[in-house]
Amino acid sequence: MRTNTLKRQALIGSSALVAVALLASQPAFAQQTAAADAAADEEGTIVVTGSLIKNPNLQLSSPVNVVSEQTIQARQIQNAEELLRDLPGVVPAIGSAVNNGNGGASTINLRGLGSQRNLALIDGDRIVPFGSGGIFDLNNVPLALISRVDVLTGGASTTYGADAVSGVVNFVTKQNFTGFDARVSYGLTERGDGNRFRADVTMGGDFADGKGNAVISLGYQKTDPVYQGDRDFSLFQISSANGRAAGGSPTDTPTSFDFTGEQDFLLQNTPNGDGFVPANVDGFNFAPFNIFQTPFERFNIFAQAKYEIADGIEVYGRGMFSKNSVKTIIAPSGVFGESLTTNINNPFISAGQRATICAAIPTLDCSVGSTATFVIPAVYRRTVEVGPRTSNFVTTLFDYKVGVRGDITSSIRFDVSASYGQSNQVQNLDGYTLKSRVSQALLADNTTACRTIAGGCVPLNLFGGPGSITPAMANYIRGQSTVAVDTGLGQVRGVINGDVGLTIPSAANPISFAVGAEYRNYTYRRTPDNLSQVPGELGGGGGAVLPFTGGYDVYEGFAEVNVPLVEDKPFFKSLALEGGIRQSHYSINAPGNPSFDTTTWKLGASWAPSNDIKFRGGYNRAARSPNIGELFAPVATGLTSLAVDPCSGTKAQGNANLTAVCIAQGATANQIAAGSIQDPAAGQANATGGGNPNLRPEIADTWTIGGVLTPSFLPGFALTVDYFNVKVNTAIAAATPGDIISACFDNITATSATNPACTEIRRNPVNGRLSGPTGTTFGLPQPLTNRGRFETSGIDLSANYATDVGFAKLNLNFNGTYTLRNRFRASATALNRECIGQYSVNCGVSNGAIQPKWTHNARAGLDFGPANVFLLWRYIGNMRYEDNRNPATGALLLAPRFNGVITGSGPLVGRTYNFNRISAYSYFDMGAGFKIMDNVSLDLLVANLFDKKPPIVGSTLGTTGQNSGNTYPSTYDALGRRYNVTLGVKF
Repeated sequence: MRTNTLKRQALIGSSALVAVALLASQPAFAQQTAAADAAADEEGTIVVTGSLIKNPNLQLSSPVNVVSEQTIQARQIQNAEELLRDLPGVVPAIGSAVNNGNGGASTINLRGLGSQRNLALIDGDRIVPFGSGGIFDLNNVPLALISRVDVLTGGASTTYGADAVSGVVNFVTKQNFTGFDARVSYGLTERGDGNRFRADVTMGGDFADGKGNAVISLGYQKTDPVYQGDRDFSLFQISSANGRAAGGSPTDTPTSFDFTGEQDFLLQNTPNGDGFVPANVDGFNFAPFNIFQTPFERFNIFAQAKYEIADGIEVYGRGMFSKNSVKTIIAPSGVFGESLTTNINNPFISAGQRATICAAIPTLDCSVGSTATFVIPAVYRRTVEVGPRTSNFVTTLFDYKVGVRGDITSSIRFDVSASYGQSNQVQNLDGYTLKSRVSQALLADNTTACRTIAGGCVPLNLFGGPGSITPAMANYIRGQSTVAVDTGLGQVRGVINGDVGLTIPSAANPISFAVGAEYRNYTYRRTPDNLSQVPGELGGGGGAVLPFTGGYDVYEGFAEVNVPLVEDKPFFKSLALEGGIRQSHYSINAPGNPSFDTTTWKLGASWAPSNDIKFRGGYNRAARSPNIGELFAPVATGLTSLAVDPCSGTKAQGNANLTAVCIAQGATANQIAAGSIQDPAAGQANATGGGNPNLRPEIADTWTIGGVLTPSFLPGFALTVDYFNVKVNTAIAAATPGDIISACFDNITATSATNPACTEIRRNPVNGRLSGPTGTTFGLPQPLTNRGRFETSGIDLSANYATDVGFAKLNLNFNGTYTLRNRFRASATALNRECIGQYSVNCGVSNGAIQPKWTHNARAGLDFGPANVFLLWRYIGNMRYEDNRNPATGALLLAPRFNGVITGSGPLVGRTYNFNRISAYSYFDMGAGFKIMDNVSLDLLVANLFDKKPPIVGSTLGTTGQNSGNTYPSTYDALGRRYNVTLGVKF
């Protein structure tokens, strides 16, 4: 009911805005020219990213990287995340290249500090988030109406709120748009897959003798999947530990059984089901089912209008509606080491199998005619007959804003606005095997009826070979599930800005200011169905998804000031100071009504000795309050990445202290003696964590200092260099898998078996592994605390040069970031882990992405008037596997990964790879644009011009979301060479 209401409201509101925009702009379409269009844009509302002071002469201390409209069009991207992930200073977050771990949205991660510590805005406004983290889904950005993207990678908390710790990305829309603009683009890879289609129509115009303007933009995008099985380097999953290209999952086909509970000797059905053989050590190859590019479809509408109701007074409105569908696809479901009960007279158990079972379980009644039941401690069966597991995330969003702005005096303006948005996301899961149905169907005395369920139940054959599960059986055990998430954001803001009419005697421009107040209300509700709430019910679905609600109100007051001190004096072309403060009160909608009061402030300065050079610097203090998910998410067991278990194999044999610790965590003495404890399945261990209502705000300090060089002897040239330093103390974070393991196993003593750092790790009660059913295997403890600390620093470099070379205009652009450090410490006693230039399950705390020391983009373009060409060079510095060391012993915390010749199956067998190193990578994109007629343009693009393949590092040394298909597909291009063409018509 909530979903239907939301959709009705969105459609009614969008239809009204569409009608207003179309009617208002109709008379102006045929009368606009390209020159008038450009002039109208220039006369639009001033949008200054990084300040609430709307002054075209404002000189800010914070560096801003600008992505132009021409660049957006030339890149021919499908959504904003694809454009931003390649920028220096940006670490890939969740996007189209993340499959297992994609929540149906795209996000941005500035400086590698996490998407929850930066903001994505449209015209300086927050838009309703998609989930409990308060993060805006970049899939909803109306790219066709974007005039530029400002990326401010310094603290912006005073201007936009305390969650802008690492900066903001501000999508600035075209103002005073007049005319008609339609663009259609199509792309595909060299291998003929990954088709991408996008169409946009934008139209607008002036009305009421120029007192008003209205514009509407409609868009549609569709992207097809690219399967990992369609690339030779990802056809087989490769172990990062031993370099074997094989399966990677013990849940295979046909079924494997552990009849004794020690798992030292798994038995697997023979192909015809007449007996058992030792289980396939390579396991199931899940790689071909996974994808490098998630299928995506979007419908969107964005409309805005303004009207001058009196001299100096203007009313305005903005509305956006978007419906997105993101689909993830992973390998088929199954029975993942579950303990199941069946009967010895099960009709599918052959005589040979019966004899083996009776010998393995001496207490079982195996007499003739016996119908006794028995428990199989662990059963593994990949139910390929059910098909792949899919999650289809359908997100419906609307967000509206209305306001009035105008002049108080000739130099002071006001702006009062209110906005409201809702987002509804429904995750439809399909292709999952239901544990309860499997349990029912295994108790059968014949092939037509189940023992405990009357009618409808189809007995299940887990004792046959491949294909033993018939369509009728598959339909019975197959389940579908849904999880609905509703979020809301209401906002009211009032700002007064301008200048006070006072000028420092040594300056020419007056003191500028902005003061105001803001109110925000966040709401969140997650509603899973009954199947999602049962731990382990959905085979391979991870932990239980539990319902929860949360919300909070924010009351804020803020002020900013910019003071020109000296202007047009010797050695002081300009000298200005700026400052700001934001006081916030957070009222949490929870029992006891906890609240926080925080203060965020900034100081900055800019000094230009001459027209040729300017220096700038600033300090920001931010206090970020925990978001809804961090406060209220229920504690649940899911998955994390861990390739090696300190208790696996024979490691504990002969070591009394280590043996005691492993037993204290849930392993048995027999398992240790037999060496039967295995490393986590597919490099994924269970982990238990959730929200923490006792969290308090985290404190961040951001420094930036740099300069801008625009030499008069070289017209058209500009160089900027900026140093940044960000420290987040009392950071809200969970310990990494490496931290958890190190806290227990680094210094094993006689008392370690009673140390909470050890005993809080809980193993599979059946086989002692750190992976298994989420209802019984809690794995690694990962509670959220305020004990974390982040620190990152580095240098941003930008250079631009434009000149006329006679036959064309030459444009050269360069943007690079050298990151000096990126450290994370989970607690005061944990390792202060350095992850810049390194990759592992512990690096990239926020989402597992990797961050090289040096990255840059360099672009060279020639504009001939009716045609233009450009070459883009994207450079990613070299990387290495984590080599952090124990501070006490100097020993490596993680053993080196594989370095040698690939074995097993597939096209890479026999080739030599070193998974401990990734060399520097360069990608080149080439594009060209043509003006076919006055109003018709054609753009061509070849991405990854030289078809460079990604580095191969296996699939078990990083997080599941980012380390997939034996590489890092969000950082390195896994699709190969791609072609795109765009046809545009503009009047």
